[in-house]
Amino acid sequence: MKFGLIPVNVGSSSAESVVALAQKAEEIGVESVWTFEHAIVPVEYASKYPYSADGKMGVTPETPFLDPLIALTLVAAHTQKIRLGTGVNILPQVSPLLLAKQSASLDVISGGRFMLGVGIGWLEEEFNAMGVPFGRRGARFDDYIVAMRKVWSEGVVEHESEFVQWSGFKSYPLPQQDPFPVVIGGSKGKAFQRIARYGQGWFAPTPEVGRLSEDLEKLAKACEEEGRDVSTVEISCMWTPQMGLDSVKAFEEIGVSRLVVPLFAFGPGNPIQALDKLGNDVIAALK
Repeated sequence: MKFGLIPVNVGSSSAESVVALAQKAEEIGVESVWTFEHAIVPVEYASKYPYSADGKMGVTPETPFLDPLIALTLVAAHTQKIRLGTGVNILPQVSPLLLAKQSASLDVISGGRFMLGVGIGWLEEEFNAMGVPFGRRGARFDDYIVAMRKVWSEGVVEHESEFVQWSGFKSYPLPQQDPFPVVIGGSKGKAFQRIARYGQGWFAPTPEVGRLSEDLEKLAKACEEEGRDVSTVEISCMWTPQMGLDSVKAFEEIGVSRLVVPLFAFGPGNPIQALDKLGNDVIAALK
């Protein structure tokens, strides 16, 4: 089982703290570090966060959100082998060409360590602030993924659609990894169809074995409809040490490859100090 850590870009505006956290994670055997993305946190919002009972994010408007790609570039420059993932970036509210360029660049400078996690988004107020329509974001997401794959290929880019009009160009460097790993987050709407069709991985929002098993059945069905083996989709989900080592085996048995530990699971204080316990009591104990 691989272990990740999330989020390394939220709660601190200090480069030193981000680097120290990532280096400590690498030292104790954490396989990957991940980010959250929000360009803004509204003071008031009517949109409902789909993965909490009260429909609210667990942060205040004053919480620092370092840009994920900038934070991961910083991490890449100060680590050697730990993988880097966005968990997840909101694809339909940004330029797909710019994100394709940034992602390829980060993969190259990190030596092939980047995983682009993306989702369709839920916060309409953020789309409005970005000047992007909230409606039809799912269709835009699907089209953007197809178009971005063309940017990451050696051929001349030709993509004419309702959302994108590209013709007659190339964009280098190409990602070092081939295929470049796109991880799709979420479990609502057409999420499983999208994962089966476009994703190398799934970032599951559910840290419960029973419910995740049900969702994996939906994913398997979607993969079958796409003519794809579900085992080719790498499954990542949230996990906390409080769930115990026995739960790690349970997740592994249903096909989970990576457990991503949220920093809030360590409680208040400096999370770097808690990482030694994670390394000794969990990662080393499972080797």
